[in-house]
Amino acid sequence: MSNKPNFALLGLGLELLLAIRMIDVQAWAEYLVEWAAKDPYGFLTTVILALTPLFIASALLSWKLAKMIEVRDREQKKKQKRQENIAKAKRTKKD
Repeated sequence: MSNKPNFALLGLGLELLLAIRMIDVQAWAEYLVEWAAKDPYGFLTTVILALTPLFIASALLSWKLAKMIEVRDREQKKKQKRQENIAKAKRTKKD
């Protein structure tokens, strides 16, 4: 026997693995639906507790982005005002 892998068998194994995985996902989804139906308050509590850190992270990142945008806008206004003042000074120098 050779030690080379048989790719045809590997492909069948992969297809079988994917099929089993789909069954597992389907079984998991069915379990979640059953859990939500049997204990809705427990289910919602668990979902909210699981999502809370994500909401907090989202709020923090949004706040940081807003601050960064404000700083960028202030810097752009300063640059624009500086350019206007330079242009104004050049005009008065020519006169």
